Order: sequence, then structure tokens, then C-alpha cells
Amino acid sequence: MRTISFVKGHGTKNDFVLVPALDGTPELTAEETAFLADRRGGVGGDGVIRVVPVEHAPADVRAIAGEARWFMDYRNQDGSVGEMCGNGTRVFAKYLLDNHLESGRDFDIATRAGVKRMTVVDGGFEVDLGVWRLAREPEAAERGSDSVVQAVGAADPLPALSIDLGNPHTVVALPPEFDLSTLDLAHQPRVDPAPESGTNVEFVRAIGPGHIAMRVHERGVGETQSCGTGAAAAAIATWWWAGQPADQLDWRVDVPGGRLGIRIEGERVLLSGPAEIVATGTVELPV
Repeated sequence: MRTISFVKGHGTKNDFVLVPALDGTPELTAEETAFLADRRGGVGGDGVIRVVPVEHAPADVRAIAGEARWFMDYRNQDGSVGEMCGNGTRVFAKYLLDNHLESGRDFDIATRAGVKRMTVVDGGFEVDLGVWRLAREPEAAERGSDSVVQAVGAADPLPALSIDLGNPHTVVALPPEFDLSTLDLAHQPRVDPAPESGTNVEFVRAIGPGHIAMRVHERGVGETQSCGTGAAAAAIATWWWAGQPADQLDWRVDVPGGRLGIRIEGERVLLSGPAEIVATGTVELPV
């Protein structure tokens, strides 16, 4: 057994186990990561984040880190490596500020999906998620769908739009009258064609102009109470389907865990929302 320190936090109830690795250690195996994220046998979370100085980050991250001092080493609940996590960036930023590892209202953090600029705002943090793009040719999206999803419990395949935000998303539009609570997301929705690395799947219904509700099934995790990059993908897809109106660049996205803000700025997208630290402690890792 070895004992490590941890911090537990969440952003709109998308929760994470943070492991301070301020000298580059401890490293975590996939099995140890999965143990920490286990809600019955470990600490419990949708993902695990190591807080690592950039000088101890992988070489490819160091090469693009710029002025960022800290690397967000993100792992999914099943122990697999993730590029980044939108809600996780805010919890990561909250930890840095609370522990005086960063100061000021703006600072950068390094992720496997590039450098993300964090800004302190009322009610939490805003993160510049960077450039978004359609995962397939725009002409396919103009025809209405570039992929098809079969949701468990749905009678027919549903049209969807795949969007790359540094991690993959497939957004499904549901009728405004659809009751999101009736979706069964206990299993991974089938996506065709399926990305080789898997995809997060967002089910979305419109509430009003610039306002949508969403449930999400995250790859390597299952259904979560919130997904920051998923909320951004959902807003972008809804905006795209509406014809990219210039007066609908600010979005409210309701998720089971609360509400997130999305701002579309040309080819870039920004996410805002709260971040909370709820516990600290130590845990013994199994051999």
C-alpha cells in the first residue's frame, strides 16, 4: 500500500479527484486511477486530475505549454487518458488559486488539447476552450447530419452532428417537447460512423432562443451530471442547425447538475460556470 493526498471537487456536479503532484509525483497507473474514481471502493469521481508542474509534463505538452506553469493531467473514470475536460479546468483553476499556486484573474493551464486561458468571473471561471471544428465536411452538416445515433429506448436512429473541441462530441437534436428524463443512458449510445477513439454523446432539446437543455453520456465514464465541452458542442450544434444567427452567440445550457454559459466567438468557444472544492484527505492505494 502507498498513501497519497487527494482533493475532491466538482463543476455543476461533474466531479473529480485531484491528486497534487507538485514535484511530478505520484504517478498513477490506469488501475490506480480507476480505483480513485470508484464510487464504492475508492474516493469517487467522473475523472481524476493530477496537478503537475509543466516541467514534469510529457514532452509534447511541454512543447506547446507557452507561459503555462501547470499541466492538467486528466484521466477518465475507467483509467484511460483524456485530452482535457471543460468542467475539470475550472476545478483545476480553483485548486491553483486556493493553494496560491496561481494569482490574478487570468492565467494559462496546459492540457493535452492545448493551452487553456482561465479567467475569474462572477460565479466561477471562464475558460477559452479554443478552436472548434466540425468533425466532417460542412457540406454533410448542411444536409442535416454527418452521423446517426441510436439511443437506448429510442424507436428510430436520430440525426446528429459531430464536433471536435480537442475531444470528440456527437450532438443529437431532440424535439422541444421531448422529455429528456425518459432517455436511458445506462449504456453507450451507438454512433455510426463511430470514431475510433470513441465519442461523448449529447442529447439536446431547445428551450428558447440561446437556451437549451442537455444530458450527456461521456466516453470512458457513462452518464454524468454535466460536461463542459459537451455543453459547448451542444450550443455550437444548435446554433449551426439554426443557420449560425449573429444574435445568438451567448447560450445558457441546463444540465442535470446546474447551468453553464457558452459564448461563441467566431471559430473559438468559451465556457463559464462554477467550481467547488468539497473535501481533502488521504487514501491508501492498493498494490
